Amino acid sequence: MTLRRTIVYLLLITLSAAMMTPIFWAFASSLKPLDEVYAFPPSFLVDDPQWSNYGDALTRLPVARFLLNSLLISAASVVGAVLTASMTGYVLARARFRGRSLCFFLVIISMLIPAQVLLVPRFLIYDLLGWVDTYKPLIVPAWLGGGAFNIFLFRQFFRTVPPELEDAARLDGATPWQTYWHILLPAVRPATITAALLSFVYHWQEFLDPLIYLSDFQTYPISLGLRMYQSMAGTWANQLMAVSLVALIPVVIVFILCQRHLMRGLGVVETRS
Repeated sequence: MTLRRTIVYLLLITLSAAMMTPIFWAFASSLKPLDEVYAFPPSFLVDDPQWSNYGDALTRLPVARFLLNSLLISAASVVGAVLTASMTGYVLARARFRGRSLCFFLVIISMLIPAQVLLVPRFLIYDLLGWVDTYKPLIVPAWLGGGAFNIFLFRQFFRTVPPELEDAARLDGATPWQTYWHILLPAVRPATITAALLSFVYHWQEFLDPLIYLSDFQTYPISLGLRMYQSMAGTWANQLMAVSLVALIPVVIVFILCQRHLMRGLGVVETRS
């Protein structure tokens, strides 16, 4: 048993190291002069660390503005996704009405539709509404259901809550809204945190939608801001790596704070699906 566990740990360490290799490479590249980044054969070693690359990268472009834009988009989208997905999941898990199974089937089917198929129809709709060059196409969809996976996640969690809690709340005179908000939603905290984390990561790294709907670089999120380190004159690869690592910091912090609830949330999805 000890030998098996040792082998498993060695395999996990090897896989973890392999998956972290791009991060190590990005960090090493961020400390090199530009000509050494493209040197062949490549090397992870840095003879003379250029820490000034970080200062130069953060002042070459308005990185702080890009990060603030991403934080605004992500925070607003997370709130909308958690609220609307939890309400939809609550209805699909607890309410009894004709067509409930069909509605849930349509939610699952929507996860199979490639996002690229909807690019043109969505752009035409948002252009008709006058939302192009604003943050509305990036935020408002999160307030209209919160995403099919988040709905599925909340539904699975609400199904694990004992119905006796609802019965007791109903006997005390609670309305359906009060039961949802004060009883059931606190009972599915792992689902709430998991949905919030996944939504935050998705909107933080989203590139295609901001590229389509935003044209003023002052409104760019960090995902588009990184692209500006590539130009007709060349690519500042070392500074690009530096800003990329800075952009990872909020995501890493959020993941560390929420990882315990994330494992519980995805575990319930696996056991209840």
